[in-house]
Amino acid sequence: QVRVVESGGGLVQPGGSLRLSCAVSGFISKIYYEAWYRQAPGKQRELVAAITSEGTTAHADSVKGRFTISKDNAKNTVDLQMNSLKPEDTAVYYCNARITGWPEAWGQGTQVTVSS
Repeated sequence: QVRVVESGGGLVQPGGSLRLSCAVSGFISKIYYEAWYRQAPGKQRELVAAITSEGTTAHADSVKGRFTISKDNAKNTVDLQMNSLKPEDTAVYYCNARITGWPEAWGQGTQVTVSS
């Protein structure tokens, strides 16, 4: 089993930056994919960025050039650096991990609000 816990959300002005972190624990060696999703009020949850166990990354078109996903294998964290934030980035951000032989893991989410 794997547990993921998000941190780092908050209120930021447009154009500002935030760094989200996802602490991962459990059967870490069986994780093959980790990602950040977000869900804005009244909208479906959407993929923001993903990273494989080999380090291959992908980012949604809406965040390319502004957000960067990374992982620190020594600390067992998956981070999302968010720059040039826009009001439309306001959402609850969720960490997700997919594990061989186990159900995928979701965190409780962390609120990001971009507003002046």
